[in-house]
Amino acid sequence: MTCLNCGNCKSGDSAYFCLMKNDFVVNEKNAAVVEKSRSGWKKGDPNYELHRRKTRKEVEV
Repeated sequence: MTCLNCGNCKSGDSAYFCLMKNDFVVNEKNAAVVEKSRSGWKKGDPNYELHRRKTRKEVEV
């Protein structure tokens, strides 16, 4: 099958849909690895127990 010249592969995106392949293509040289940021309450936080008790109390009611 020949290329349909849709221009998706030339857009420079890290992922695009190829009409010729009828599939998504991931361009590995443009794909950036993003680390998951962990936010929220942790056991090391001084207010962790207060927050945990408060949320448990709200759930029970």
